[in-house]
Amino acid sequence: MKNSIKTLKILTKGKGFYEFTTDLIKYVNNSKIKNGLLTVYVKHTSCSLLIQENADIDVQKDLLNYFSKLVPENENYIHQSEGSDDMPAHIKSALTLTSLSIPIENFEITLGTWQGVYLFEHRIAPHTRSVKLHLLG
Repeated sequence: MKNSIKTLKILTKGKGFYEFTTDLIKYVNNSKIKNGLLTVYVKHTSCSLLIQENADIDVQKDLLNYFSKLVPENENYIHQSEGSDDMPAHIKSALTLTSLSIPIENFEITLGTWQGVYLFEHRIAPHTRSVKLHLLG
């Protein structure tokens, strides 16, 4: 069995979705691992990971609107030491995923036709996010 580990840095400009599917495709292609499992893990508590449709930008707009209504920023949260958007970001992260497992077959990520892999930034300010990749096969 072989394994490969890499860290991606994803620069965000605030709340929103940041697709990095092409980075994963390049990583898998360069790994020389034909079949296996790719684990994608974000090392932060105020953003998350999603596999979501990448064909229609309206999906992302609707998701952002829904999460804003589900977890409003103007609540009286106890934790406010890092800003009014921090506790809502932690809640959104708890409701979504911080790691993904994606099968690899014949050197390819097995995503569906309209699927992309996204970092879902929950904070208002720009951040540099670390995403750890581990391919085992």
